[in-house]
Amino acid sequence: MGQMIAQTAAQASDIEIVGGLEYVGSPAVGESFGTGQIVATPAELAGADVIIDFSRPEGTMALLEAATAAGQALVIGTTGLSEAQEAEIAKAAAQIPILYCANTSIGVNLLLKLVQQAAKALGPEWDIEIVETHHNQKIDAPSGTALALGHAAAAGRNVSLDAVRDAGRDGITGARKEGDIGFAVMRGGNVAGEHSVVFFGEDERIELTHIANQRAIFARGALTAARFIAAQKTAGLYHMEDVLGL
Repeated sequence: MGQMIAQTAAQASDIEIVGGLEYVGSPAVGESFGTGQIVATPAELAGADVIIDFSRPEGTMALLEAATAAGQALVIGTTGLSEAQEAEIAKAAAQIPILYCANTSIGVNLLLKLVQQAAKALGPEWDIEIVETHHNQKIDAPSGTALALGHAAAAGRNVSLDAVRDAGRDGITGARKEGDIGFAVMRGGNVAGEHSVVFFGEDERIELTHIANQRAIFARGALTAARFIAAQKTAGLYHMEDVLGL
């Protein structure tokens, strides 16, 4: 994602990549990246207006601390964060502008809104299943986007996802409980990302699907998010729906 964001930014006249971050000991440290180079510590990126983070939870926490200390805006696209880590993000947002999203795709964020509206319009007798597919190197499941879709569906029904989430089925599970939101996960090949939310009614069903053919869509969305968060004059926790005006 870092390379893709840099390549996409190189085609934009209003964005300059001033450096990248790798782990300590990475052979890439010191290599040219944008108009700067790849560094090993977040503090070395203190000259940037915005940091875009697509890393892992532990990396996000280190970047969060550095950005807060430097007063930098931050775009977080990392998934798999714990509730405690999300609480740290919310706390830091009292000091700096932060845009936190499970997916930077414009299409996915529109899908989130559509799922919430559909769940609100359809009663609990409509079963909801969320199916997601990703490449075989993805380390978290369900994906952050799938969970975000689950939260959107739950919000539409004015319930907590934790109260209705059915995370997996194996063995003699019994009949499906009315109102539950189910998840199914597939991993294989080099799939960039596919998400479907299926509403099952009596003798009919509705499917809302987003398919990412290339990861470039996430890079374009991340840069759109960076432009938005850089323009915010006050601290706060923002989301892609704020960027899109949804």
